[in-house]
Amino acid sequence: MTENYYLACTQCPRKCNVDRTHKKCGFCGETEEVRIAVACLHFGEEPLITVHGGSGTIFFTGCTLRCAFCQNYQISQDGMGILVSKDEFCKICLKLQDAGAENINLVTGSHAIPKLAEFIEAAQMSGCKIPFCWNSSAFENVEMLELLKPFVKIWLPDFKTLDKKFSAKLFGAEQYPETAEKAILWMLKNFPLKIAEEKAKQDYIDANGEKIKKGQTREKMTQGVIIRHLFMPGKFSETADVLDWLKKHADGKAIISLMNQYTPVPFTEDEQKLAKRKEALSAIENRLVNKQEDLDLKDLIEAYDFETLFYQELTDDTSWLPDFTKKQPFSNKLAKPIWHWNYGFLD
Repeated sequence: MTENYYLACTQCPRKCNVDRTHKKCGFCGETEEVRIAVACLHFGEEPLITVHGGSGTIFFTGCTLRCAFCQNYQISQDGMGILVSKDEFCKICLKLQDAGAENINLVTGSHAIPKLAEFIEAAQMSGCKIPFCWNSSAFENVEMLELLKPFVKIWLPDFKTLDKKFSAKLFGAEQYPETAEKAILWMLKNFPLKIAEEKAKQDYIDANGEKIKKGQTREKMTQGVIIRHLFMPGKFSETADVLDWLKKHADGKAIISLMNQYTPVPFTEDEQKLAKRKEALSAIENRLVNKQEDLDLKDLIEAYDFETLFYQELTDDTSWLPDFTKKQPFSNKLAKPIWHWNYGFLD
């Protein structure tokens, strides 16, 4: 029974033992019910999952971490979103599929794995044929990931750091490194890479302004792991340590995605919350990545010579930061909203 996982909840590594079946919230801020904020076609993800039609991204309310810099803080930490039933979830998935999504990309659902395993199975039984992606922090127990194994084909874990003290300060989870290592190794073992060619069904202009002709092919991931790491300003050694681990354990087995778009978020919260954030953010230099750091990262990438690694061009554009109070939380070139917590389906 799904309810058994929520009676004294130990789903995530925090094991807070809260009975989430009686409308009480765990550390994640959520009860046993599933809440969603936004569903959209997202064109800002890695090329292997956006392909032509975009990734059908569903953003869940709540989170098992407390990343001080979180760009999605409105939904991950401040509770924005509404309850959805299994039937409503299925409708959202099918709407994304009908809109041309290449996959269903589930963002930050780690606190609701037993329910979501049921929801995904129901969506697939209802006619959702595109692959499901699990997009998470990797702060997850392997026994919970086993519940998703029959239904999820693509895995998009973050690998934030290998430093316990840094993790405790910035994410509120000293045990993050060892937990993420185990979770990612499980993903690598169970889901080897499978890449196919996908033809464009029509002419279009992609998010980078490139003109794509009907019939033009792009690579598409149908199974496997993309491991993401966000470089923290002023913390070069943190990234070097993570890349060293990835070279030893994941090169050739997964796609590596090194991200340089750390952006200070203009938080709109009360003074007490802002003070806690400021203290946590003292662990890093809360600023954009500079040109010298970008050059150093490129040198590091070249030295490691990964089989497949994505890296973005450095930019000072901050317009991509989301605002989930808006019907269009992202810039128009990055996303096409399909469903919103405050508006329902957007036809």
